[in-house]
Amino acid sequence: MHRTKVRIVEDALDANNTIASANRADFDRAGVTVVNFMSAPGAGKTTLLERVAADLPGVRVGVLEGDVEGSIDADRLASLHVPVTQLNTGAGFGGECHLDANMVRLAIPALPLDEIDLLLVENVGNLVCPAEFRIGEDARVMVSAVTEGEDKPLKYPLMFRACELVIVNKIDLLPHLDFDLDKLLYNIDVVHPDVETIVLSARTGEGVEAWREWLLRIAPREEAIA
Repeated sequence: MHRTKVRIVEDALDANNTIASANRADFDRAGVTVVNFMSAPGAGKTTLLERVAADLPGVRVGVLEGDVEGSIDADRLASLHVPVTQLNTGAGFGGECHLDANMVRLAIPALPLDEIDLLLVENVGNLVCPAEFRIGEDARVMVSAVTEGEDKPLKYPLMFRACELVIVNKIDLLPHLDFDLDKLLYNIDVVHPDVETIVLSARTGEGVEAWREWLLRIAPREEAIA
């Protein structure tokens, strides 16, 4: 019985990876770089996107917003006058706690791929499942808020290992917390040695320029495509 369960999980991940490859091929043909943006609920993903989505010189940004229900975050980002596509897992996907490749595949026709250079996918807030499912992205970014404690990399190592960048957010709250930033950074390095990290505050803007520069580094420029 145990072997059967493992086989079913492997088959599901293999099927997901096949669809993710098809998504990636579509994004590549359109010349769009895709970033899968992941974190626990409330870590500050949407605020970080608000900080940069309309302020990347020469880069046309679009957002695919993943939530179980509602469009609260999508409405916030749409106010920046960037194209935002809502993807809810509650309707038709059983309320899944993550986006997978098939969900993104079904959303692709609604994405204005010919009008954007960089697609930022805000995944459903969860520290487990999103790390297991590729969606056809070029890069993965994980946000860890200092309010979550220093032990999260040790408890949820796959999420930290799956990313090219780990953002440590909400450092403006450090004076009010019993929290050791160096210990968190050490734990991140334990599970993913030498992964790039950015320490910032989405609320105050401290350190956000490094996040903007990281996106500019990986995104194709409009003038380069023309």
